[in-house]
Amino acid sequence: MTWWKPFVADRLRPRRSRWSDERGQALLETAFTLPMVLLVAVSIFEFGRAYQTYQVVTNAAREGARVAILPSTTVAEVKARVNAYLQNGQLSTVATSAIVVNQSATVSLGATTAGASVVTVNYPFSFMMLNPVVRLITPDSGLGDAPLTLSASAQMRNEAQ
Repeated sequence: MTWWKPFVADRLRPRRSRWSDERGQALLETAFTLPMVLLVAVSIFEFGRAYQTYQVVTNAAREGARVAILPSTTVAEVKARVNAYLQNGQLSTVATSAIVVNQSATVSLGATTAGASVVTVNYPFSFMMLNPVVRLITPDSGLGDAPLTLSASAQMRNEAQ
């Protein structure tokens, strides 16, 4: 036996065993990180959807206030216009109790006040995909089970009669 053969054998042996020890490392790293990456991606999508819904609800309240300030407009007409705007914004209509119309509010204009109309719209928003992804990470989570109520209000000065 030559003097260099034990050194070569010792060098090759640890390398082979190290490779066999790391065989499932990539699979485990993927299994640990994939739910977190999926949660971040779905959260971005869902909160973007919630923001878009909030914008439609806000604009529906403004549209209702535009109709409410007109002379001889009824509360039923205002609620119908708000629901029509929600439908045009690809949202389902809400119950008439979720739309609050006050045509006898006041708004201050410097030292004086004037008549105004206030329209408030409450819309129940439910997350579609966030709940199943959160339950991948924490199975007992109740996050997002109840709908989130998005509320928007618009106030405008009434037109002169």
